[in-house]
Amino acid sequence: MMTEPVQRPAMIRNPLLRYSVIGAGWLSVILGVIGIFLPVLPTTPFLLLAAACFVRTSPRFYEWLVSHPRLGRYLVYYLNGEGMPLKAKVYTLILMWSMLLLTAFVLVDRVMLHYLLPAIGVGVTVYILRLPTLRLPPE
Repeated sequence: MMTEPVQRPAMIRNPLLRYSVIGAGWLSVILGVIGIFLPVLPTTPFLLLAAACFVRTSPRFYEWLVSHPRLGRYLVYYLNGEGMPLKAKVYTLILMWSMLLLTAFVLVDRVMLHYLLPAIGVGVTVYILRLPTLRLPPE
């Protein structure tokens, strides 16, 4: 059975928006790299965000990222449906819940956000927990 080739999303043409998204992509790459060494910062979500930014703005940066010998493996596993490493899941959930609860109950005094942000957190938590847990070989 033959499958159709995957179509890439349309490129962003507006120069200001395009460069802003590229900038966000590179910021995400930097944060993802820092997350490799800093245990409180997750790597995979930032690299996924960078890939999402680059796929719409720069095929060259996207190809560089997914084929990078160190960074690309975090993306390829997820994009191929193999899941996220357990460490990435744990860090993602801890950081997400810390920020959501801090924002909802300390930084913002809106009753609606006391309910909305934890509800979003539950949805994202369910999604992350349902992803396959990837067992990485020791480095």
